[in-house]
Amino acid sequence: MNLERLPLLLLLAACAAGGVPACAAAAPPSGAVVDAPAAPADAFLAAIAAHCGQAFAGRVVANLPASSTPDSFENQALVMHVRGCEAPQRELRIPFHVGEDRSRTWVLTRTATGLRLKHDHRHADGSPDAVTMYGGDTVDAGTASRQEFPVDAESVAMFEREGLAASLRNTWAMEIEPGRKFVYELARPDGRLFQVEFDLTAPVDAPPPPWGDGPES
Repeated sequence: MNLERLPLLLLLAACAAGGVPACAAAAPPSGAVVDAPAAPADAFLAAIAAHCGQAFAGRVVANLPASSTPDSFENQALVMHVRGCEAPQRELRIPFHVGEDRSRTWVLTRTATGLRLKHDHRHADGSPDAVTMYGGDTVDAGTASRQEFPVDAESVAMFEREGLAASLRNTWAMEIEPGRKFVYELARPDGRLFQVEFDLTAPVDAPPPPWGDGPES
């Protein structure tokens, strides 16, 4: 038997068993456009983009292991602001404000195979920090609600140059439950876990632009 014809023969046999109407019912109408399900990366971006222009308050829900030194996030207002929405299917920019510190922006970019997360760090005058644009690309499809970003080679080289050995095995993640919460996460195999959870049910006033982005920077 010609194996290349086997799928066709099986289809014809199924149609014969069910009759012509059964085959016709299973097929889309002639000329109809059948939408393919969105890739998880696209669905994830779209879920965040639905909040373009909005800002949300957050709180630290995990910060392990516990440290004896003061934490820079403690007793600070934490606010994320969904910006950079000119082409949300390709890129989103999400400033993360810690009190009066407007140095951090998460940059999410659609790649040919998934998503890329970079951390854009700036000084108050808008100039880039010595440790900036670090992050990584997704290595699997992820889901519409969670994407993970293992550290990339470029970031490893920068961390080594800056003496940040603890960051060489970073994996960042983002989660979204539309209309409920957004989570930013940093994890390491040594047990380091940092998570900030933002309440998407209650938008807050938009903060000023992040440093280096806008007339108030």
